[in-house]
Amino acid sequence: MPTPVDPESRSPTRPGPGFRSRLAGRHNQNLWQAAFVTPFFCGLAVFVYIPIVWSAVLSLFEARNTITPTKFVGFANYGRLLNDEAFRSSVGTFIVFALFIVPLTFVCSLGLALLLNGMPRFQAFFRSAFFLPAACSYVVAAMVWRFTFFSGARFGMINSVLSGFGSQPVHWLGGENSWYWVALVTLRLWLQTGFYMILFIAGLNRIPASTYEAAALDGATGWRLTRYITIPQLKATSAAVTMLLVINAFQAFDEFYNLLGSIGSYPSHARPPLVFLYLISLGGSQLDLGVGSAGTMIVTAIIVVFGLVQNWVNHRSGAEERS
Repeated sequence: MPTPVDPESRSPTRPGPGFRSRLAGRHNQNLWQAAFVTPFFCGLAVFVYIPIVWSAVLSLFEARNTITPTKFVGFANYGRLLNDEAFRSSVGTFIVFALFIVPLTFVCSLGLALLLNGMPRFQAFFRSAFFLPAACSYVVAAMVWRFTFFSGARFGMINSVLSGFGSQPVHWLGGENSWYWVALVTLRLWLQTGFYMILFIAGLNRIPASTYEAAALDGATGWRLTRYITIPQLKATSAAVTMLLVINAFQAFDEFYNLLGSIGSYPSHARPPLVFLYLISLGGSQLDLGVGSAGTMIVTAIIVVFGLVQNWVNHRSGAEERS
């Protein structure tokens, strides 16, 4: 038979936490989290989300020299841009630039991160040295590239080096050649590689040392260790870096404008990407913000498509690994 329990020995039933207690969380942690997150969320809403929504609305109206919609035109602004051969050529150049600069920056950043992560000495110095260009202004860097390295004059640094090998001076930023891409790509690599290198180093530091020790016991060394251990462990970091690279590639403006657009030296066979999208598509002196907003939404749609494709590839590769 069960032993009888004295009613007086029972502990009183504690009432459950009230709504305010559950809302505040243990030790008011939810309130503290909200206090830290709210200012950043407000800034993100004011400077990112609301402008995107307003651009989508403005793209359906005619708005000349004003941000206030005046006349509803539907998708006429989109049709005007998509039927413009210059705009389509500009978007094509835009996509080619992203397809080229994204994997190149990715490989250079990952390579530097792997080299520095295995460096026993002076690691902090080289991290700072490679990251320092990320703090440089794009406008200043573009002007240095334009007047110092790729000026096209005989006394330009690159032409001076080439003349030492018996080569003729190259007109880097103009003419009917495509040498201006060398200046654009090297400038972008110098400015961004160090930043993404730091992201990869952070991802490398999160890989447990026991994983490498277990792989070493199985005989994995060198490239096999990098291929089968390091790169798979960096999948989340690689996805974030790729998405940031795509967004930044489609936001390229300062280097194009300051290297080429400000002096009108674009080769006749080339179309400047964002310079055309942000300046010419606005309607020139009429400043048609409706057409400009339509161009912005087209670029946003392209970035979204790239992001969806990247997520699909990541999920598919993850499903294949789990199977």
